[in-house]
Amino acid sequence: MDFFPAVKSCLRQYATFTGRAPRSEYWFFILFVWLIEAAAELGGSETFGAALSLALMLPTMAVAARRMHDIGRSGWWALIIMVPLFGWILWLIWACTPGWRRYNRFGPDPLPDPAPQF
Repeated sequence: MDFFPAVKSCLRQYATFTGRAPRSEYWFFILFVWLIEAAAELGGSETFGAALSLALMLPTMAVAARRMHDIGRSGWWALIIMVPLFGWILWLIWACTPGWRRYNRFGPDPLPDPAPQF
């Protein structure tokens, strides 16, 4: 998944905690959030930056839960990031882990199988 389709998908699924999100969707959305927040900070408006952070918090939590679903874990495991150091390290490993191909208990693979190579 490319940058703009990933951002569009996350914003379209603003508060959807069901389904799965591939690595590319998760990381492109996180990059988008970082870029937007950096631009707001450079703009100098603290109120706008705070409002933007609040507005993007729910879709960030939703895509994190869907990312956990993609590797076969409950979305509640996204809260592991609140554990100092150990939680961050574990979350980073899980967020970088390839998702399950095919179907798991959270639904079908979000990315179609690539075309066969001849």
